[in-house]
Order: sequence, then C-alpha cells, then structure tokens
Amino acid sequence: MSEQQFTFDPAKSQETVYHEGMAVRRQVLGDAHVDRATASIDPFTQDFQELITRYAWGTIWTRPGLPRTTRSAITLTAMIANGYWEELAMHVRAALTNGMTRDEIKEVILQSAIYCSVPAANVAFKVAQGVFSKLDEPGNADL
Repeated sequence: MSEQQFTFDPAKSQETVYHEGMAVRRQVLGDAHVDRATASIDPFTQDFQELITRYAWGTIWTRPGLPRTTRSAITLTAMIANGYWEELAMHVRAALTNGMTRDEIKEVILQSAIYCSVPAANVAFKVAQGVFSKLDEPGNADL
C-alpha cells in the first residue's frame, strides 16, 4: 500500500473546509444526529459547532492517511479512556456506519481494558450493548 501524501492547503477557504467537514460529519454521524446538533446552535454555541466541523471533521476526518475504520477505532478508544459515554454511544454507531463490525468494536473495547482500565471497558461494553440493542429493535434500521 502506498502512502498518501497530505499537504495543508492554505489557499482553501475556511468556508470550503467547513462544507467538506459538514459533508463528512453527515456521512459518519448521520443526517438525523447532525440536524439535532445544529438545530440547537445559538450564539453561545455557534463558534464551538463551527470549530468542530472545520477542524475535527473538515481537517482531520478528511485526511487520506487513515481509513475511516481506523479513525473510528482510535476515536472509540479516546472516548473510553476519557469516560465520554454519550459520545462513545454516538461513535459506536458511527463506527458501524464507517464499516467496523460489532466484533471489531468488541476487540477495541477489549484492548481498551488493558490500556484504559477494566472498569472503563466494563462501562463501554454496556454502552455498546445499548446501541446494538436499539439498532436491533424491529423497524429500527437507522444507524
């Protein structure tokens, strides 16, 4: 596999980065989630929403250096390590959208038991089970 080169393009406008980020954010998290997040934007939260869309989604998630499944595995681990359980649930769904299997998600959580802590992995398994249960409900095909 050849390494893809990424170069920062200073000529790319912030608006372009934002729109590219929003596209990836919608692909990974789903329109329903992004619509809920953006519906609650007010003058107090607007700068933060723009920041995460431009930098997290438009600058990092658009880079060619890692496949989205790898980015999801890293993100799951970070959520587990820091105890961000609501964000973990969102990113478990996103990992499935990005092509990770439930078994791969299980392996990420098992790995995190060693490097993050057994109690954190225990909670992570419960969070993932909750996401899987919801997705398995009849008539719920929405990731």
